[in-house]
Amino acid sequence: MTAVVEMRSPAGIRPRLLAGLHADGPTDLVGHELTFGPLPLDMRPRQLIDTVERSGLVGRGGAGFPTGRKLRSVADGRRAAVVVANGSEGEPASAKDRFLLTWAPHLVMDGITAAAHAVGATEAYLVLHHSATRLGAALQAAAEARNVAGIDPVPIQVVGIPDRYTSSEQSAIVQYLSGGPARPTFAPPRPHERGVDGRPTLVNNVETLAHLALIARFGDHWFREVGAASAPGSMLVTVSGAITRPGVYEIAVGTPVGQLLMMAGGPAERPRAILVGGYFGAWLPAEVAWPVPMAHAALRAVGGALGAGIVIVLPESSCGLAETARVVRYLSEETAEQCGPCMFGLPALADAMIDLAFHGGRRRAAEQVATLIPLIEGRGACRHPDGATQLAASALRAFRPDAEWHDRVGPCLGVRRRPLLPVPASAEGS
Repeated sequence: MTAVVEMRSPAGIRPRLLAGLHADGPTDLVGHELTFGPLPLDMRPRQLIDTVERSGLVGRGGAGFPTGRKLRSVADGRRAAVVVANGSEGEPASAKDRFLLTWAPHLVMDGITAAAHAVGATEAYLVLHHSATRLGAALQAAAEARNVAGIDPVPIQVVGIPDRYTSSEQSAIVQYLSGGPARPTFAPPRPHERGVDGRPTLVNNVETLAHLALIARFGDHWFREVGAASAPGSMLVTVSGAITRPGVYEIAVGTPVGQLLMMAGGPAERPRAILVGGYFGAWLPAEVAWPVPMAHAALRAVGGALGAGIVIVLPESSCGLAETARVVRYLSEETAEQCGPCMFGLPALADAMIDLAFHGGRRRAAEQVATLIPLIEGRGACRHPDGATQLAASALRAFRPDAEWHDRVGPCLGVRRRPLLPVPASAEGS
């Protein structure tokens, strides 16, 4: 996956998070501070939290929770806090966090340090999957360089977590750092109330913390100069599928989907639908998605989801039902195995989706999928089953004529096309 470094948004906005990147390699500590200046920690913690709240920054990991409010909740705890930067990026279709950690590690680490200062943390962690060994070694070296320079009052510990989709969920990370299994836990309590070792814990996506580092330097007014009043700032987006220049792009929040795709060179084939938000997102017909702003509220209004900033173009020559069936099968195999909807519901849904996509012709497969969805959603121990059902439901809406054809006649020619959506272990199902 490549990245656009020296690009401009439609409004002429230059990169922020990606400023100073070059083709020679990751930005070292010297180059980082030449680009952004040293991290100022002379602001009082409460003043920094106030600034973040005024900026309007929301989490870039998918949930979109206000960052300033989360900081304040952790800072109000009665015990010394913990800060956790989530860089595990369990979403197979996303590349933005790994790119940011690879090429601008010190911006993320600045954000961790700023957050630790704001909430009064005495421990700070940067987590990623165990399999990311080269990245982990590079981040450990970056953390050690910062220790030598005396930048971080709270040393940053780089920690690996198991390579499972659900291990990336914040409560799973907290439980793992506390010595338990990397599985999501029931809520409440939430991490900001009782997190690592029972202490108030701030868990943020690494992109969110990189934005925090810039807000600490340049302030809330600077942050709000980009994006919309209701959705300020910039964001990183991973664009893939049938697109001319797939990669990681930095855009102003609120940039229409179509303009983003044209930045990426435009569709390589005529688009049928667009998956926005990743595997916990939703399929939207191309004509519906094209004018919609990349913002939480705007996408929810058309039945979509911003998620972790993922946009995948599905061409007319591919089968959206087959693509969805493969992903739902993958999600059914990546559960925490601790509740009925994950252990029994998702495998049944995956079987029904595979039957509809690859077999069909019996006038019952689509009905079976539609029947299973409400029996699963809202009943799980975490949001994992809800994400899978949301994706399946959006496929039934976006590809309704295809579903009717599959159900009545059998698979379309698109099922023969090479899979478009990445899964670590492909579930072909045919």
